[in-house]
Amino acid sequence: MNYTLHQLQVFLKVTQCESVTKAAEELHLTQPAVSIQLKNFQDQFDIPLTEIVGRKLFVTEFGKEIGVAAQNIINEVNAINYKTMAHKGQLTGRLILSIVSTGKYVMPFFLTQFLKDNPGIELSLDVTNKTKVIQSLEQNLVDFSLVSVLPETIKIESVELMQNKLYLIGNTEKSFRKKPYSYDILNELPLIYREEGSGTRSVMEKFIKQNNLPVRKTMELTSNEAVKQAVIAGLGYSIMPLIGIKNELKNETLQIIPVKHFPIISNWNLIWLKGKSFSPSAQAFVDYIQLHKSDIITKYFDWYERY
Repeated sequence: MNYTLHQLQVFLKVTQCESVTKAAEELHLTQPAVSIQLKNFQDQFDIPLTEIVGRKLFVTEFGKEIGVAAQNIINEVNAINYKTMAHKGQLTGRLILSIVSTGKYVMPFFLTQFLKDNPGIELSLDVTNKTKVIQSLEQNLVDFSLVSVLPETIKIESVELMQNKLYLIGNTEKSFRKKPYSYDILNELPLIYREEGSGTRSVMEKFIKQNNLPVRKTMELTSNEAVKQAVIAGLGYSIMPLIGIKNELKNETLQIIPVKHFPIISNWNLIWLKGKSFSPSAQAFVDYIQLHKSDIITKYFDWYERY
């Protein structure tokens, strides 16, 4: 046996994703590079680690056992690295976050300098919908979550980061007046929705219900990016977070349609389980956020606050 740590890391990611393509994306490698490392690793075993059935990759029982062993080895290597850095007086460990999909436009700016200041901290960041974010938090699989709708089913503590502003948007093929429209316009324009479980959809539907608004739902899509592209293509209109359409507004492929009492406002909150015992890296991060959030907002989101 002459496998490398890199091969173990690649194989472990393949077992977790059950897909070479997805593993390549998460490892920031090309698909051929992952396939080569997977083959080189497999060549060292007489028993198959994976198999392809109907163009889908499956991990064999033996492969699953090797995956567990690979995880243990990688954990030990990480522990050695953490201990070495800790011995030098550096903060070490893993910081695990789950964030809602639009949070990808927010959270990186609250992480960048903290990670630069603490190179011994390894970040794990999962971007998904609100339902899955809350599930991972409820199961105590993460240190923190970023949401724009606070969960009502679990006890949490939180730090409010910044406002989340939702506007009615459309492409730029049709002209709209600058004077705000009444809510009746929502009955005239076909609306594109996010999928069930989305925080954006939750805020949008709550607003519609509270104001008893008539709307025309035309389709449902599974990501803000998909909704954005559908609106640009002229398939309909939508109510979307401002944070995710900065470039499209600048490039004039999207426009905000003025409506009375818009934007719809919610708040981005960094949340964690009430009473959670923080690791040193998690405690350092929440302390950093509380100390520096105003400076971060001023530096990176000045354009956003002016809307």
